[in-house]
Amino acid sequence: MESTKNDLPKDTKLFFKQMGDYLDCKILFYGSIQRSDFIPGHSDIDVVIFTDNENTTITKLQHFLHVKKTDFKKTQWKFNNKNGYGYKIKYKNKNKLIDVEISIYNEKFTEIMTKKYISQFDLPIYVSILLYLLKFFYYRLPLISKSVYIYLKSYLLNQAIGITDDRFIILESL
Repeated sequence: MESTKNDLPKDTKLFFKQMGDYLDCKILFYGSIQRSDFIPGHSDIDVVIFTDNENTTITKLQHFLHVKKTDFKKTQWKFNNKNGYGYKIKYKNKNKLIDVEISIYNEKFTEIMTKKYISQFDLPIYVSILLYLLKFFYYRLPLISKSVYIYLKSYLLNQAIGITDDRFIILESL
């Protein structure tokens, strides 16, 4: 998860290296950057950081990204009858073409969240094809709404491959 299946542009690689160095932690990649449905220029890059102190990591990220603390959202995953609490921030830098969603979790959630993310790396071929087609119709032909896109993507990534008890909830802003 420290490297990506799909290649990243030079500026994006540099951004993640600098962020990892600044935070003094590993940046782990998950989501479509690790699968065949990644669409450069459209798909965001999902990363996760596991830390022993979420507040310190958020403060450092706030300074590194030049964002407000209220841009971070407190979240909860329910997966395999277990809960994982953490934080998320969506960050875009249009000048450098960086679009990233950063998840921050306490180290105690490393095992459950890593299993969750890895379970979506090697999808059945029919799910990969359907995800790619869904993204094509959403990004390239804009024929479906964002809410329909999110619902169908979630369905394909979870129920269609047998994960029926996965839920993600945004609890509040910081």
